[in-house]
Formats: sequence, C-alpha cells, structure tokens
Amino acid sequence: MRWGTRTFLTQALVVAVGVITAALIAVVVGPPLFHEHLQQLGHADGTAEMGHVEQAFLDAGVRSLGIGLVVALTLAIGLAWIETRRLRRPLEQLTAAAAQLEAGDYTARVPQSGTSPEFTAVADAFNDMASRLDSTETSRRRLLSDVAHELRTPLATLTAELEAVIDDVVPWDHDSQQLLTLQAARLKKIAADLDDVSRAEEGRFTLDTQTQAVWDLIEPAVATVATRYQAKGVVLSADSDPGFVAADPQRVGQILGNLLDNALRHTPIGGIVHISARESRDEVVFMVTDTGDGLTPEQLSKVFDRFYRADTARARDAGGSGIGLTIARSLALAHGGSLTATSPGPGHGSTFTLTLPLATAPEPERVLIDS
Repeated sequence: MRWGTRTFLTQALVVAVGVITAALIAVVVGPPLFHEHLQQLGHADGTAEMGHVEQAFLDAGVRSLGIGLVVALTLAIGLAWIETRRLRRPLEQLTAAAAQLEAGDYTARVPQSGTSPEFTAVADAFNDMASRLDSTETSRRRLLSDVAHELRTPLATLTAELEAVIDDVVPWDHDSQQLLTLQAARLKKIAADLDDVSRAEEGRFTLDTQTQAVWDLIEPAVATVATRYQAKGVVLSADSDPGFVAADPQRVGQILGNLLDNALRHTPIGGIVHISARESRDEVVFMVTDTGDGLTPEQLSKVFDRFYRADTARARDAGGSGIGLTIARSLALAHGGSLTATSPGPGHGSTFTLTLPLATAPEPERVLIDS
C-alpha cells in the first residue's frame, strides 16, 4: 500500500473514530441531562407529557447529530484526501530523484514544490547533495583522464627508449641514462602529487609550527623561483612588513612556491608578479599579484578544485598538475588561515591571498656570563 493511501486511510480512521466517539457521548450524556432539567422545571416522572418531550428531544438530537456528523465526516475525509494528494507529489518527486541518483544520474534534482518550508528544506538539501555528488563524479572522471594523460607521456618515452636501447638502435650512454632518469623522476613526482592531494583532502598533514619572521618565509620562496622568472622574462618583486607568524616554514614555503609557480605559468613575457605581506589585526596577509591571464567568475569558483586547469592544454604543456592550489589551500586551512583568489576578469591578472595567524616576536635568548 502506497504512502498516500496509508496516510489518507489513517486520517479517515482518526476522523471516523472521533465522530463515533462524539455521537456515543452525546447519546449517553444528553438524555439524562435533559431529563434532569425537566425535573427541575417541575415535570413529574412517568407522565405522558414528560415522555413525549424526552422522546422528541432524543429524536431531534439523534437526527441533527447524525446529519452534522455525516457532513463533518465527509468534509474531513475530503480535506484529508486533498492534503494527502498535496503532500504525495513532492514525496514522489523526491523518491524518483533519489532513484535516478542511485542509478548514477547525478543531474537529478527535486523541483521546488512550495508545499511547506519543511519540504522546501528537504528539496534544497537533496539538490545540494546531488550537486556535490555530481561535482565529485566530474572530478573523478577528470582525475582518471588527467592521471592517464600525465602517465602516458613518460611511460611512452620510457618504453620507446628502452626498446631502442635493447634493439641497439640507440647506444646506452649518458644521454640515454639521463632521459630515463628524467622520465622516472616525472613518474615519481606524479605519484607524490597524487599522495599529496589525497592527504590534503583527508587533512592528514603534520605541521611543525614555529614562530617565523614573515620575510624569512618570503625570501627563500622568491630565491627558489627567481631563475625561472628571469628565464621567462617575468619581473618578480617582493616586500613585507616586519612581523611574525605561527607556521610550519616548510609547508608555508610549499604554499608560496605553488602560488609563485602558478603566477609564472599564467603571466606572459614582460609581465609582473609581486608578493607582499601585511599585518591585519590578528593575522598576516600574504598577497601574490600578477598581470597575467586573469580569471572568470566561473574559474574563480573552481580554481582550488583538484586537477582543475583554467586552460587545460596550456597548463599541461607548462607542466602544471592541477593540484598545487588544492594542496596550498588545504595547508592554509591546516594552519588556521585561509587562501582565496580574486580577479578583475580575463586579461587583467589575479591575486591570491594567504592569511596566517599573527604571532608575537620570540624573546631573545639570554646569555649567562660567568664572572
């Protein structure tokens, strides 16, 4: 028996029980009360007049009560039927959408019925869940495609080079060894990236939090990428306020390195990238600003998704794995900070903002001098 039928029958049964109970009480309680009032008016028991009056009262009461109860029962059952139909529709829609979702159709959505705020809240929750599952499935497919693409090139190179060496087409020399070593290192990096993104999504990072000077975090990050910036012809500058943060220097270096690599990848020759740090209340704000490609609103909403590339073909050619920003944001959150992105639009550059908790300056070590 369907939910709507069960609900309707339950409501009808409740109304029927209520009507029958009211009728029985009226029949049992009404006549004695009426008889008592007649006695108070001076009518003697057993007289023909008193018997006729009581019979008239009973007949009138039973008929009027019966008609009223039948009308009430009819109206109540009708209203119960209407309400059941009104509630059944959104539930059937929810059931159908859940079945679609269970069958693998992640585009299933529940329409807003407007039946009640409760049903609207359930529909919103279901649609949000379906959207997240759809996004996860899209990311999974993209992950498989990206991993296959990333693995295909080094594996093909390794296979071709090994076959050439085995067939004596290419001699085993320093160049062959260097090529195989390079491709093996690329495979190792892909495996490490996959492990990093898995740890990032599960929050399994271990932090060695220390009090660090802000400039001591920026300077090595800039020095690491300076050569590549010069080779591409992109200007890199940096400045910061004096201050300290509570952070893991290795992990923050990883965040800043990812941001600077991303800025270099998307900034053309002659462009400018600037990294700065400023104190703001109880945090330090790091900003990496470039004059590169910029981002659309849609790209901004997905830029921290794993394996997302704003420009897929070019990012692959440039060596981007698509997970650097995902890991960087997870590391920022693990520090109790945040990582966000803004952009005026395509062609107008972008700004990535990292916040970390502000720390007090460490006390200088005291040196005891024996007199």
